[in-house]
Amino acid sequence: MGSDILNIGKSALSAAQVAIAVTGNNIANASTAGYNRQYITQAAAGSQDMGFGYVGKGTDVTSVQRVFSALLAKQVNTSQASSSALTAYSTQIETINNMLADSSAGLSPAMQEFFDSVQDLATTPGDSATRQALISNSEALASRFQSMSSQLDEVEASVNSQVSSSVSLINSYAKQIAALNDSIEQATNSTGNAPNDLLDQRDLLVSELSKQIKTTVVQQGNSYNVFVGNGLPMVVDKQSYSLGTTANPTNNERLEVTYIGSSGNGTILGENSLSGGTLGGLVEFRNETLDPARNQLGLIAVSLTQTFNAQHAAGTDLDGNAGGNFFTPITPTITANANNTGNADFSASYSDVSAMTSSDYSISYDGTNYTIKRLSDNTSTSVTGFPTTVDGVTINLDSGTMASGDSFLLQPTAKAAGQVEVAISDVDAIAAGTSSESGDNTNALLLAALQTNKTVGGSKSYEEAFAQLVSQVGNKTNEIRVTSAAETALLEDAQAQMESNSGVNLDEEAANLLRYQQAYQSAAKVMQIASEMFDTLLSISQ
Repeated sequence: MGSDILNIGKSALSAAQVAIAVTGNNIANASTAGYNRQYITQAAAGSQDMGFGYVGKGTDVTSVQRVFSALLAKQVNTSQASSSALTAYSTQIETINNMLADSSAGLSPAMQEFFDSVQDLATTPGDSATRQALISNSEALASRFQSMSSQLDEVEASVNSQVSSSVSLINSYAKQIAALNDSIEQATNSTGNAPNDLLDQRDLLVSELSKQIKTTVVQQGNSYNVFVGNGLPMVVDKQSYSLGTTANPTNNERLEVTYIGSSGNGTILGENSLSGGTLGGLVEFRNETLDPARNQLGLIAVSLTQTFNAQHAAGTDLDGNAGGNFFTPITPTITANANNTGNADFSASYSDVSAMTSSDYSISYDGTNYTIKRLSDNTSTSVTGFPTTVDGVTINLDSGTMASGDSFLLQPTAKAAGQVEVAISDVDAIAAGTSSESGDNTNALLLAALQTNKTVGGSKSYEEAFAQLVSQVGNKTNEIRVTSAAETALLEDAQAQMESNSGVNLDEEAANLLRYQQAYQSAAKVMQIASEMFDTLLSISQ
């Protein structure tokens, strides 16, 4: 009986030792990222029938468990993806908002100074200094358009760089998760016990992945199958897949995300496939804010240069010559898809700026029909041939033919702001009148009137159109700020709930230490008593 008591005490001592070790490990990892609190589970070691009843044989430590809630983890990851997307969007849109709204460096002050000079010209049309001031302010306005266009290009370059970085991180996390699936499977199969540290590492990687893109986890056995965006498989058991980047086939300045499946071939993904996380936020910003802002700025540039040139050409300069172009004419951009097999060559020109929109257009051919799609609202127009005019832009097929499946991208305004230049350097060449008399201000008055004419899209003046752009970006910026703050609060709440459930509470662990210390001391006392009983029996037998 003494040896039984000794074994009972020994099992209790061993259980207390393991419990102290696990508690100590919790304390040591209280600040370790991704660590989930652990605890031991015990079970009675069985009992023996002594005739008068069953007497227990001590305790067994059955496992070391981690406290982890898949539901809370899912909530954190979902909120993390949304918060990261909004943070990425917010960072980028703030740059554009600050540029457009700058009262000193924005377009509005330069536009106002330009038209003030036109008004001065109407007052003193023959004055050389007034004419020179107009040219100078025209060049300042052109420089402002070019500067804003350049800044938008820099924003796109920054987005490209961040997209590439995000894709690299996603691929790295996917590979590590697949490798951990393998390690966890092997460890579990060989011991029958859960490798808690490896499980923590895998869940931490999933959390990091959700910062880059929306992540969905489906557990299959001991492995995670991970899907990103709107259902793209990135990890299936031990196999990982990857994303890539490639230049847009019709715009080599833009980096697109591709999905590289089991075939090894990359397929360009649309915005809908890349929701959530930093990557989703960047793509959404580019499509929803950067492109429309660039196109709207370009529409103002086209409207200004086209209408001002047309009116200037209707006047006469000081030498009696008909007025020429005041600004260098802007041309729409048409780019062939890099995958085209035909040899068609297109060009385009502006025919009616009042009918223009700020949208891009696709031109496609299916072997029978030509289709022009306005990409802002996906409105399609079928045409039988070229030239043809859509929304104030005339499209010409200059040479060659389109093959079935060929496409072109028409951008009437996207690159327009960067093309604004003053065509006149000679002050005498300004067509202020309709005769060669130096005091004739007839045309100058008409040029000044353009400031308030509804020339942009047939409904707004230049400054009204720019004010609308500033307002749209400003409102979107404020919306993103508010939504981002709300999502950050939700994320913090979800993280707090998960921390409350799975995190290490040092006060609780300190209490556990005392409890297990007392258990250890009590177990040692049981063993001491068992030893004394055994010694007493030995002495009696002697």
